[in-house]
Amino acid sequence: MIINKIKMTIKDGTVIPKPSAKAEFTVKGWGKRRSSSALIYHIPNHNNPNKPYQKGITEEEFTIAYVNLTKTGELTRTWFNQTLPACAKEGGCNFTTIGGIFELLNIARYEANGVYKYIK
Repeated sequence: MIINKIKMTIKDGTVIPKPSAKAEFTVKGWGKRRSSSALIYHIPNHNNPNKPYQKGITEEEFTIAYVNLTKTGELTRTWFNQTLPACAKEGGCNFTTIGGIFELLNIARYEANGVYKYIK
């Protein structure tokens, strides 16, 4: 359900809201990450702006995060680090990317450092 909503709503080039980013993080599209279908996004490369880095969040990771958000009413960095260690290991910006995508879908809002709240 959440994956279909992401695929229908979030288009390539969409800027992902980030609470304290100094440059834009943008959606590249769908691809593979950790051997699974994933939303791939660009991360600014301050040394070479013409060659941004890429990271991704798998469909399963989005689904797990969505279930947690709707069940508990929030998405926290502590939960993220414990529950999705492979995603967290790839970079802390994956947490704010999940939260930012959920913000774009109007199902979450950034509450405080490390916390997104569910919007019913």
